[in-house]
Amino acid sequence: MIKEIETCDGYFYFKLGQLLKENNISINKLMRDTETDFKVIKRLISGDATRIDIYVLGRICNYLNCSIEDIIFFSKEKVPTY
Repeated sequence: MIKEIETCDGYFYFKLGQLLKENNISINKLMRDTETDFKVIKRLISGDATRIDIYVLGRICNYLNCSIEDIIFFSKEKVPTY
């Protein structure tokens, strides 16, 4: 459930959906526990995010005990494992 988005400069990989699945956490639970809007979380899962609030990322990283790269990853070249 990792969403790959190709840009002119490389590839973004949105991994929040996979991270939630691996930790058996629902979107609603994440939304309530981090006080983050449902639409913001859905955009981070679907790859539709165009601007990302660093404070939102910080809350999610703290809650999931992870780093930003565990949620969003950028590569200049396509990563075949995703």
